[in-house]
Amino acid sequence: MYMPDLFAVNDRQTQIDFIRTTGWGYLTGVIDDEPYVTHLPFLVAGGTGEEKLVAHMARANPHWESFANGKPQLVVFPGPHTYITPSWYNADKAVPTWNYTTAHVYGTPVVIDDPQTVYAGQQDLVNHYEAQFDMPWRMEDVDTDFIDGMLRAIVSFEIPIERIQCKFKLSQNRPAGDQQRVVDALESSTDANAKAVAGLMKTHVLETAE
Repeated sequence: MYMPDLFAVNDRQTQIDFIRTTGWGYLTGVIDDEPYVTHLPFLVAGGTGEEKLVAHMARANPHWESFANGKPQLVVFPGPHTYITPSWYNADKAVPTWNYTTAHVYGTPVVIDDPQTVYAGQQDLVNHYEAQFDMPWRMEDVDTDFIDGMLRAIVSFEIPIERIQCKFKLSQNRPAGDQQRVVDALESSTDANAKAVAGLMKTHVLETAE
């Protein structure tokens, strides 16, 4: 993607943390000579520098069959984003823009065939998202035959991370006063995306400038 140096996030841990927090990604590919996208939840596994994405899709989805060509694929992680009005700037000459965050992850998918590994991967995914609830739902509490049938209907896979491009476009090109006014305006919004962008600006723009 187009990556001006001002918006590039090169710190590996920041990249991985962003991918983990976002969780939801767009796996891109080519099916029958046409662009194809599958929307999926992803977990990050593996040690530092050896991270991999872990995911699954419906077995009926033809996307996984393209993994056999052994070519890298791209996963796009869309983070918080919001419209920015120039009325928040202390400037006569300015135009509207959009603040946004995203990560592009490149790697070659590998299908997981071992049933125990498939089960463990789904258990990790469930436990990760159920942890927010007072009474988490658990796979092990459900009829085994039913779970086994559901697992046979999916294809699990891993994508060892070969390269990451991460971009935070968060008004870094504006003076400090404009940045603060943008944050103040976004924090007062009722839109969750706007508030999230304000939080990222405070962490990655305002605090780093101090």
